[in-house]
Amino acid sequence: MAYEAQRDGATDKSPSPTARSRPLWRQRDFAVFWAAQTLSVLGDSFALIALPLLVLETTGSLARMGLLTAVGGAASVVAAVFAGVVVDRVDRRRLLIGCDLVRMVLYGVIPLVWLFGPRIWLLYAVLPVCEAVGMLFAVGYVTVVRALVGTGQLTEANGRLNATAAAAGVLGPVCAGVVAAWTGPATAVGVDAASFGVSALCTFFVRFRGRPAEAAGRTGLWRDLRTGVAFLRAHPVLRSLTVLLFVFSFLTLGLNDLVIYHLKHDLGHDDGTVGTVMAVGALGTITGALLVARVRRRFGFGAVWTGSVALCGPAFAGIGWARGVPAVALLVALFLACGGVAGTCSMSLRQEVTPEPLLGRVTSAFWTLHYSAAPIGAAVLTWAAEHQGTAPVGLLAGTTCVLVATAALFTPVRRS
Repeated sequence: MAYEAQRDGATDKSPSPTARSRPLWRQRDFAVFWAAQTLSVLGDSFALIALPLLVLETTGSLARMGLLTAVGGAASVVAAVFAGVVVDRVDRRRLLIGCDLVRMVLYGVIPLVWLFGPRIWLLYAVLPVCEAVGMLFAVGYVTVVRALVGTGQLTEANGRLNATAAAAGVLGPVCAGVVAAWTGPATAVGVDAASFGVSALCTFFVRFRGRPAEAAGRTGLWRDLRTGVAFLRAHPVLRSLTVLLFVFSFLTLGLNDLVIYHLKHDLGHDDGTVGTVMAVGALGTITGALLVARVRRRFGFGAVWTGSVALCGPAFAGIGWARGVPAVALLVALFLACGGVAGTCSMSLRQEVTPEPLLGRVTSAFWTLHYSAAPIGAAVLTWAAEHQGTAPVGLLAGTTCVLVATAALFTPVRRS
C-alpha cells in the first residue's frame, strides 16, 4: 500500500532525524511533553486515592468501590473499540488537549457538588465519561511518543515517561492522603482537575512530526476496526500477548481497591497511611521504569516480560496476608515494579512493529481485547474479598498470575 506524508494540523514544524538522535533530555518537544505528562500523573494520583476513599467514606463497602472501578473500566473498554479509529483520523495534538480539558471540567464538578453533601451517584456518572475520554487520550499518547522520538529511542522514552510519572506518583498519594485526612477526599479530586488544565497548556506548546497517511483515503468505520484486530491476529507475539493479558487484566484491575480496603478495614489505618503505601508502591514503578530499557537489551523481550509477570504473582498473593504496613508497602512496590516493566516492554514492542498509519487502531484493538474482561474481574475480586477476605482472594489471584507467566513459555512470547 502506498503512503504519503501528511502534516498533523497545527504541528507545522517537524523535529528532524538529527534532533531525534540527541539525548532525550535535549529534545525540546519531548521534554515539554514529558513535563506535561508528569504533572498530569501527579494530579491523577490524587484521584487514584480520593475516588475509592469517597466511596468507602460514604458507603463503607468494598463491593461498591469495586463496582465504581468496574463501571469506569467498562467505559474504557467501550471507548477503546473506537479510540484507534478516532486517533488515526484526527489531529492528535488537538485530541490530547481536548481530552485534558474535558477531564478538567468533569473532575472539577465533584468537589463543587460535595460542598453541599455527598452525592455518590455523581461518581458513577462522572467516572465512566472520564475513563472513556482517558482511553482516547491513552491511545493518542502511545501514538505520539514515536512521533516525538522515533523507534530507536522508544523503550528509553517510555521508561523515562513511566519513571517520572511514578516519581510524581510518589508525591501524589502522600499529598492525597494528607489532603483527604485534613479536608476530605473531594478536595483531592479538585487537585486532579487542575492538573489536567496544566497538562493541556503544556501540550499546546509541543510540536509533533508529520505522520504518513493512507494515500487511498478513508475507509469504512467497521473496516477500520477490523484492521487493528487483523494485525494483532497476524502477529504471533502480539496475538499471544493479547490472550495472556486478557487473563492478567481480569485478575489485577481491582488491586488498588483491595489494598485500600485491606489497610483501612483489615488493619484499621487512616487515609494518610493509604497514601503513604501507594507512594512507596510508586517507588517500585520508578525502579522498574529506570531499569526496563537496560534489562530488555540484555535479556530480550520474552524473558523480561515473562519473568516480570511471574513475580507479580507472589507479590499479589502476599498482600492480603501481610499484617504490617511496611510489608504491604513492599509487596505493592514489587507488584507495581514488575507490572510496570512488563507493561513498558509490551507497549514498546507494539510501537516498534506496527506501521505508523495503523498504530492507533492496533493499540485500540489490543487494549479492547485484553482489557474487555477486566471490569468484570474488578467487581468479582472486590465482591469476593468483602465476603471471603482479602487473603484467600489475593492468594488465588496471585497464583493465577504465575500460571499466566508459565503459559507464556509455550507461546511465541518466549522466543521473541
